[in-house]
Amino acid sequence: MDIAPFALERYFARHEFSARYLLSSSDCEPLTLAELLSMADGETRKMWDGLKLAYTETAGHPLLRQAIADRYDGVGSDDVLEVVPEEGIFLLMHALLDPGDHVVCVAPAYQSLHEVARSIGCEVSAWMPDEARGWRFEPDALVAHLRRRTKLVVVNFPHNPTGFAPTRGDFVELVETVHRHGAWLLSDEMYRLLEVAPGSTLPAACELSDRAISLAGLSKSFGLPGLRVGWLASHNRRLLEQILVLKDYTTICASAPSEVLALIALRNLEPIVARQVQRVQRNVVALDAFFDLHQRLFTWNRPVGGSVCFPRYLGPEDTSALADGAVEQAGIMLVPSAMFGFGERHLRFGFGREDLPGVLDRFSDYLERR
Repeated sequence: MDIAPFALERYFARHEFSARYLLSSSDCEPLTLAELLSMADGETRKMWDGLKLAYTETAGHPLLRQAIADRYDGVGSDDVLEVVPEEGIFLLMHALLDPGDHVVCVAPAYQSLHEVARSIGCEVSAWMPDEARGWRFEPDALVAHLRRRTKLVVVNFPHNPTGFAPTRGDFVELVETVHRHGAWLLSDEMYRLLEVAPGSTLPAACELSDRAISLAGLSKSFGLPGLRVGWLASHNRRLLEQILVLKDYTTICASAPSEVLALIALRNLEPIVARQVQRVQRNVVALDAFFDLHQRLFTWNRPVGGSVCFPRYLGPEDTSALADGAVEQAGIMLVPSAMFGFGERHLRFGFGREDLPGVLDRFSDYLERR
């Protein structure tokens, strides 16, 4: 397979477990096993206590798939396929795309959202946002990218790394535009429900079109990345069946303990997500204060949703050099924009963790004593 190394993941592999302070994590504060098990109802507690560590169903546990379907309007359990989130991107693109197809993808973006298509032999066009307008992705710019052979459009809202999310009207228009064009839409919704601005949650793409596939999971808004549970949701069951056949060559099936824990989480969606939303809202206030203090060094667009943002650095050095210095001299891990193939003037800040205010204080100290 001719695929480029995943720059961001290789970067995290170097620093995530050695740096003392993480300022660029995209996930929210992780729950402990004890916290999650304390939320179990009678049925899920019995499932956990009597769990046999056997193989599981390839499509996912029926109760888990139903719990996922219940998150959406008009979606049934047969419209859901459980996957590891990264695996879902890989399998969907291999099921759908052929060499020579044209793909439009938001940029900057999580690398697999465009690199998997490139590795298949597709031509990929980057739909870029307008930083001066709050990282807005202009609908007209998407239309300009569409071609006769465009087979797939890939979007991610709330957006990683900028924190942008469109209005409901713009999102519905986007889905309808792709549908009318006859293309497919992959909507990466890993940060959905984690909106900084109250009431700004978008509908899921799979609710709006039978040519849309929603990718979601428990890693971000639930704070459960260690479960490695995600899913694809779509009304196109023929496509899901094609993906299921390919899954026999990747994970085959999910971890039995993870499925039970995921079911507990989904049955407690409201309190778990509400806690994470409250945390990101508090932390955005801390970021307001940080960027106000360091106006000489940074400008930023306040995020609409998600747990990451993408401030512009105004200092003299590249952000890769700034990040290297921060991790080496202060033990603070930052992600420079080069990891997204987006130049050297931005940094990704993650604000879903409980310790963010303290880490910001340490970063301020580092910036002031350099």
